[in-house]
Amino acid sequence: MSLSKNKIKYVQSLKDKKFREEHNTFVVEGDKMVAELLPAMKCQLLIATPDFIQTNFIRPDNIEEIIEVSKSELSRASFLKNPQQALAVFYQPHYALDSHQLKDQLSLALDCIQDPGNMGTIIRLADWYGIENIICSLDTVDVYNPKVVQATMGALARVKVHYMDLYSYLKNIEEIPLYGTFLDGRNMYEQELAQTGIIVMGNEGNGISPQIETLITNKLFIPNYPQDRETSESLNVAIATAIICTEFRRRLQKQ
Repeated sequence: MSLSKNKIKYVQSLKDKKFREEHNTFVVEGDKMVAELLPAMKCQLLIATPDFIQTNFIRPDNIEEIIEVSKSELSRASFLKNPQQALAVFYQPHYALDSHQLKDQLSLALDCIQDPGNMGTIIRLADWYGIENIICSLDTVDVYNPKVVQATMGALARVKVHYMDLYSYLKNIEEIPLYGTFLDGRNMYEQELAQTGIIVMGNEGNGISPQIETLITNKLFIPNYPQDRETSESLNVAIATAIICTEFRRRLQKQ
């Protein structure tokens, strides 16, 4: 089957959140990412070169439609300047969030993260540190935005991302410590950190919203070095997430 104009138009439409929601699908590009997500999610459409299909032993078990193309044909549908050998349209997975299960895990909550690169990097960090669930406010950037998907580098195969009224959800959970980073918080290297809990990360420009702040039980500060030196006002949110997750996991390994 050839790559029709209608198929190209459909794939291109998925740049827009409106159409991603309408079709309940999203686009993944790149040989490694497509190969990694194929066993984890249901695939509606795979557009790939014969080499990719043969190298990855692609079978139609979990794929509704496969279209073999040349690299030049693939570039007509791709969002990338330099596409590789595969593009896939996957159905958006929908996960249930078990609050009881969260009591035994370390999780992340994102309060109005807007930058796709930051969002994708945080999901990738969660995957690296064994964090299975990320809870997002409704105004956080869409996880299926193509730029977010590319930045995750395949971590969506293992990390579950949930969207909800973050304040209402956090307000009603019990027996789970809530951590957040603040410029007036306590030095995180001098505080006790639990093995489990929810780490809340805030908006790139404004940090954690005042409403969510009222729920935080443990306000942490990532100190600069040396502390009396004039420095940048704050850290990039993805970098801050990496630092705080590293410290939580380091403490766990020492126990």
